[in-house]
Amino acid sequence: MELFPFFKSVLEQDRSAVVLCDLEHTIIYMNPAAGKRYAKSGGMALVGQSILKCHPPQANEMIYRVVEWFQADQAHNLIYTFRNDEENKDVYMVALRDDSGKLTGYYEKHEYRNRETMKLYDFKP
Repeated sequence: MELFPFFKSVLEQDRSAVVLCDLEHTIIYMNPAAGKRYAKSGGMALVGQSILKCHPPQANEMIYRVVEWFQADQAHNLIYTFRNDEENKDVYMVALRDDSGKLTGYYEKHEYRNRETMKLYDFKP
């Protein structure tokens, strides 16, 4: 069974922005939430461009350092990078690895800490 459509669907439905980058720091995928979140910076047109163009020099230096850390050990897969109190979220960089454990890229993960406001099992769209 081909798993790709299932994984893509998970990302497409995620309400948090998901931006995947390869090891050359090229944005290779953005989910719809990321397209909306980064609309002022170009939205979905950012796919194919360098993530480094979207950050100041000191942030780019940390991206380089995190990727080096990911490459140093297969157990290095998640690092806390930022707290946004205004949005009540924590931000992490996460390693992407192939089946052999080789680092192939990375992504930024946003974890919101707000209590869910949706009603339980509310079947309305």
